[in-house]
Amino acid sequence: MHACAQELADDSLPPGWLLVQSSSHARVAHNPRARLYYKEFLPRSPAESLKALLRGSRAKRARINSDALLRAGFDAPANITWGKLGGGREYLFSTMVPGDGISQWLRYTLTERHGQQLVLRRRLLSDLGKFIGRLHATGFIHGDLRPGNVLVSLQGEHFHCALIDNERTFRMTPPSGRQLLRNLMQLNMLLPTDLSSTDRMRFFCAWHRQMRDLSRLEAALLATEAYQWAMRRLDEKGLL
Repeated sequence: MHACAQELADDSLPPGWLLVQSSSHARVAHNPRARLYYKEFLPRSPAESLKALLRGSRAKRARINSDALLRAGFDAPANITWGKLGGGREYLFSTMVPGDGISQWLRYTLTERHGQQLVLRRRLLSDLGKFIGRLHATGFIHGDLRPGNVLVSLQGEHFHCALIDNERTFRMTPPSGRQLLRNLMQLNMLLPTDLSSTDRMRFFCAWHRQMRDLSRLEAALLATEAYQWAMRRLDEKGLL
């Protein structure tokens, strides 16, 4: 696997591997047949080596956090192997988890607002709310809970959720209101054409049923502020 990582790091794709669009701080590829992902963590700044000494490298945190989620009963990529490359780079091979991002489901798959698609759309939002509510009630905060980092697959009558890109995920019991708010805002970064106010409320009600320590007023304030914060960000990006 290390030889494969060296080829991928040199942009020389071994047979079966395909590059995946990613941030400028990582190189990502996947092998659909082997159901594996490769992620190479590129240094963000000269100070990153010092940060790694204090809190562990990004690759190490990704491994630890995915393992913690799996132990707690949440689906996440399972670590296969990892190692170091030249120039302070590290890599991680992990399993591919099934599913598509939330945006894919809402924008392209479940587009009809009637019939069976409407039933599935409502179930998706309820199951997603339950999943994120359990995550937060257990003390986990995802470092970047954008819709693309929650993969969803339909399994039987319900939707199954999995979390990817877990290098900044952490656990704190209880999580602070600001941490919850930020995660909820990140999930709300969907256009009104993708997600109506009723859709959002369906998600929040399912989320709140898992958050038993929050009063209805506290939950309503979080829901309102998360939505307004997301809309401000979308407006600043020129997307509204």
